[in-house]
Amino acid sequence: MTATGRVLIVDDEKVVRDSLAGWLREDGHACETEPSGELAVEAVGRAAFDLCVVDLKMPRGIDGIETLRRIKEIRPDCAVVIVTAYATVGSAVEAMKQGAEDYLVKPFEPQDLSIIVERVVALRHPRPPARGRRATDEVVRFHGMVSRNPAMRAVFELVRNVADLRSTVLIEGESGTGKELVARAIHEGGRRQKAPYIQLSCAALPETLLESELFGYERGAFTGAVARKRGTFEMANGGTLLLDEIGDVGPKVQTDLLRVLQERRIVRLGGSEEIAVDVRFVAATNRPLKAAVRAGRFREDLFYRLNVIHLDMPPLRDRLEDLDLLVHDLLERAAKDAGRTLKGVTPGALERLATHAWPGNVRELENAVERALVGCQGDRIEASDFDFVFRPEPGDSAFVAPSNLSLREVEAQVLESVLRRSAWNITEAAAILGIDRSTLYDKIRRHGIARPSDGSDREDP
Repeated sequence: MTATGRVLIVDDEKVVRDSLAGWLREDGHACETEPSGELAVEAVGRAAFDLCVVDLKMPRGIDGIETLRRIKEIRPDCAVVIVTAYATVGSAVEAMKQGAEDYLVKPFEPQDLSIIVERVVALRHPRPPARGRRATDEVVRFHGMVSRNPAMRAVFELVRNVADLRSTVLIEGESGTGKELVARAIHEGGRRQKAPYIQLSCAALPETLLESELFGYERGAFTGAVARKRGTFEMANGGTLLLDEIGDVGPKVQTDLLRVLQERRIVRLGGSEEIAVDVRFVAATNRPLKAAVRAGRFREDLFYRLNVIHLDMPPLRDRLEDLDLLVHDLLERAAKDAGRTLKGVTPGALERLATHAWPGNVRELENAVERALVGCQGDRIEASDFDFVFRPEPGDSAFVAPSNLSLREVEAQVLESVLRRSAWNITEAAAILGIDRSTLYDKIRRHGIARPSDGSDREDP
């Protein structure tokens, strides 16, 4: 328990109120109960609560959504969790629109509520830093990640608090910020850690192929389906499924995903049997989904289903206090793989790296450290070993497109420039451009860009 809080339980059934209150009191929280929405609103008006747990369907008086709305009017900072045995997509979306912190479907494990309450209380009552030490001085290592940055450490804390939940997690952040590492940390930190962990890139496949990868298919479902194939939903059963680059999913698969998130059942392509799946869904995207919703490219109801728990990954430029930690760890790993022994990186090299914008974030830094290691002649990496980071190709800076070029031609020139700059390292080039590898491969093919034949092709596997 990180902190204790004050919780209000609102349910028309006394046995439910007493049971939930008793459970949370064992956790050390102060709990009060009310049998109706009206009385709950009055209680919130009299006293400040960290969190209200509100039943959706109450036969007398206002329902849970209206109770939520009125609580938020009185105390906008009070978190509200909606609990119901009658879950629908519409009620979940409406609850999230009105500002619900989470949405639990009965029956649920008491531990699920405990973890939500602990997360909410920890965010509202953070532990003070140890005496004599500033909070930013503390270095935290967490599932292969390291940081002293407050925003990043808040991500670690939230992952700890939600790892045991079944709730869907949406991770947003620029390419290269570590979304995949956080998704795996969620899996490894929870009770599903011994079950399968499956990662699927939604951007790497066309919609029809993505559908068959997700749902699987029966023999004869389409030309080439010579045998039954299980999809990733089935393969991840009991465990965690990361849907990477969820923003690139087409309309048909969006509808199918919404149905699975609601019903927890699938049907293989070409089949008729419904198959129950118990999967913890984690979605990741390098583009804000709210903007896609506003533009009409992404379903609003699916967004609210995915965005139950939200994690925002800070870019490297906003956590430069971690630069020395990251460089040290990345160099140690790269040197071990290369069979070399180095004493480290000079202060001058770190100072120079701190002046770079790092559009590709930690992934770009990793590639830079690896390339610097290859070119390093001494026992320490010097500032000059990172010259390639700051050496743009002609026209890279302040790029101005000639007025007689089409948009397609301009894109081709930019792609060629970045590919030359990265020595055709596809991962590094994609990170610089802010797109995924599959998208970059597709653009290379569409523009007919040829790889060099002079040995400078460093396309990574």
